[in-house]
Amino acid sequence: MTGRVLLLVLAKAPHLGRVKTRLCPPADPEQAAEIAAAALLDTVDAVRAVPDGLPVLALRGKLAGARRADELAAALDGVPTLPQRGDSLGERIAAAHADAAALSPGSAVLQIGMDTPQVHAALLERCVRTLLRRGTDAVLGPAADGGWWALGLRDPHAAAGIAAVPTSRADTAARTAAALRGGGLRVRGLPELRDVDTAADAVAVAAAAPGGRFASAVRELT
Repeated sequence: MTGRVLLLVLAKAPHLGRVKTRLCPPADPEQAAEIAAAALLDTVDAVRAVPDGLPVLALRGKLAGARRADELAAALDGVPTLPQRGDSLGERIAAAHADAAALSPGSAVLQIGMDTPQVHAALLERCVRTLLRRGTDAVLGPAADGGWWALGLRDPHAAAGIAAVPTSRADTAARTAAALRGGGLRVRGLPELRDVDTAADAVAVAAAAPGGRFASAVRELT
């Protein structure tokens, strides 16, 4: 891999009753928080395993008192953790890219969330290679529900151009790609993944990556 890329994880602290509430039912709030914590742990493992990657966490909330807080703190040892800023998700994404860029000026950023715990280092490395390919300014990984799971930018400040794009819609990825291209960026696509919003999503993603903490937590649910 050529160049250094910041691997930015946008996440929410897994507090009881505040995460993965769409899994309830069949999950109860404790199970939902456990599943969220497991998803974040698997995601952190993946980004830390990418050669030459520089992991960064943009966190909403505090780890203190969260599910598996001690394990998360150990997994994140040495990883810069930035507070999320902004009201809407789009604003928080744009701010996280800008804040991450300030840590390593001139570096590109590949951002993912904690809803695709099936990601692994080899996939992320391929995404980085695509981002660093000549003639590419941005990469976007669509999600099966019409959103997106990964956004990479050679210039992280370009994320400001998508701050107003509506999220959690069936056309969010299409609108995001259009906004990036409207800003003059050359955009390449990444593989589509299924992100975890519902219990059915959780079961399907766990089946796709049966060896991780996330799959183990979902098995407890099912």
